Amino acid sequence: MASQMRKTIEQEYIERHPGSRERYERAVRAFPSGVTHDVRYLRPFPIYAERAQGSKKWDVDGHELIDYSMGHGALILGHSHPEIAEAVADQVRRGTHFGAGHDLEIEWGQRVCNLVPSVERVKFTSSGTEATLMAMRLARAFTGRDKIMKFAGHFHGWQDYAIKGEQPPFDGPPPPGVPQAVADTVVVAPVNDLDFVEQRLAAGDIAGVILEPSGASYATIPLPEGFLQRLREVTKKHDTLLIFDEVITGFRWAPGGAQERFNVTPDLTTMAKIVAGGLPGGAVGGRDDVMALLEFRDDPGWRKVGHPGTFNANPLSAVAGATCLQMVADPRVQRHADEMAAKIRAGFNEVLVRRGVPGFCYGESSVFHVMLGVECSNMTSGDLRMPEGVDPVVLKRGPAPKLSLALHQGMINEGVDLFHGGGLLSAAHSEEDIAKTIEAFDRTVARMADEGLFSGA
Repeated sequence: MASQMRKTIEQEYIERHPGSRERYERAVRAFPSGVTHDVRYLRPFPIYAERAQGSKKWDVDGHELIDYSMGHGALILGHSHPEIAEAVADQVRRGTHFGAGHDLEIEWGQRVCNLVPSVERVKFTSSGTEATLMAMRLARAFTGRDKIMKFAGHFHGWQDYAIKGEQPPFDGPPPPGVPQAVADTVVVAPVNDLDFVEQRLAAGDIAGVILEPSGASYATIPLPEGFLQRLREVTKKHDTLLIFDEVITGFRWAPGGAQERFNVTPDLTTMAKIVAGGLPGGAVGGRDDVMALLEFRDDPGWRKVGHPGTFNANPLSAVAGATCLQMVADPRVQRHADEMAAKIRAGFNEVLVRRGVPGFCYGESSVFHVMLGVECSNMTSGDLRMPEGVDPVVLKRGPAPKLSLALHQGMINEGVDLFHGGGLLSAAHSEEDIAKTIEAFDRTVARMADEGLFSGA
């Protein structure tokens, strides 16, 4: 035991995961940097999972992990929910792509329309990125204007029109591969600055305003109280479409998403993750007159907005989505996940206060974010929604790399897998999971302090 305690967090991580290390050495020969999604990149190598059930997953070295990535937010019912798994398995035997319409797509679409307040009609895509791309195109076609406004730090997928201003510096040049001409059609509003929005929309060239109704990166940069209501008023005043990107908040903040929770109805809504029940899938829906642009008509001169897509509303995604939405229509699902997340936020903050470690845990609904090495002016040993006195750029970037890495590795060593320095809860997480997670955080923070990682913070 004494020799183990002398190991660093990273040394223990490496020793505990030889199977993951071996797979990563093979993966780097197939994939750039060895990963198939940027967020899974982890030094010196990420973990590789073998199976998952409920709130847990098991890595290839046999370690059980309480999971807070939860399919990057797609699995609010937990991993491998029996009803969804059974429905998908049955559908695989019936067919995975009919090249024709089917009952499941109708049921899926009706469930979306019934749950989401803004959705009068809907179209399915294969991802959230495709959904935001379609929403922007619809806004431009409907208004006859070319420009889209977004907010600094908000993530709307990796498509060219969405990525500008997502990472600090928010006013920097477009990312590699994005033409300047494309970037020039996107206006980035400063963080939570409604005065800028009001002034800029008055020019009359903005087709739509898109945002995460949670605030940037699912409440990493929270929105002030009343922000959505005021934004809705401003966009209506200037005849500009309001687009809620509910890829994460949809069916998580409430059965009808953030728009139900905050009682603000946008013109268009983009969805993914939970909408497809853990399988690939996305959607865009909204006002009937806007969605009508996707119709086939015989009118002379009619130019519809095109919408192909090989796997749009494929039977597997449709049956998973329809089955999932039937269950998440019960608000007890979201209520349980919210309660578990609140316990984590309060528990982590109690640890930080008790140990005198700079940092805070915050969030809303069923998500949490951990910041280390930085203090906020309204720190508490309880729950926290909106940290005060912290630069939004700092919140977006998260903890310093050395702290972020040690936290992630340390929590994995303790049997907990965080997501992007925080996590998303599900209906499958239990009180026992939460207690174990808080204990794991306590031990990890203590080890980080022992290694001197907070010195100078």
